[in-house]
Amino acid sequence: MAKRVMVVDDSRMIFLQMKNMLEGTDYEAAAYCRDGEEAVAQYAQVAPDLVTMDIIMPGMDGLEAAQAILEEHPEAKIIMVSSLAYDDTFEEAKAIGAKGFIDKPFKKERLLEVLREVSEEV
Repeated sequence: MAKRVMVVDDSRMIFLQMKNMLEGTDYEAAAYCRDGEEAVAQYAQVAPDLVTMDIIMPGMDGLEAAQAILEEHPEAKIIMVSSLAYDDTFEEAKAIGAKGFIDKPFKKERLLEVLREVSEEV
């Protein structure tokens, strides 16, 4: 059974790109959220195995959303996705509890590699 991925990104193009990349793999894009507020509201209902979370979004950004989700669901496996891969942002994401980081633009191999690494963590 495919692992369910919740994609959180203000760009629908990123969601469609991920959905296409995940087709025929062990992962499926099970839900799409346009912003942090929607991700926090939908997390329990969707119950994803993994979350890919854009950092820069209008309203609640990805770091705030990740923190809010992890406060209620400490078992959540969140992977931050951003074109702004600064060391301090990466360190902040790790401190919050994010399990991985993917730089935009990303390739299918890198996406699958990080999804695999994070999903296999105990």
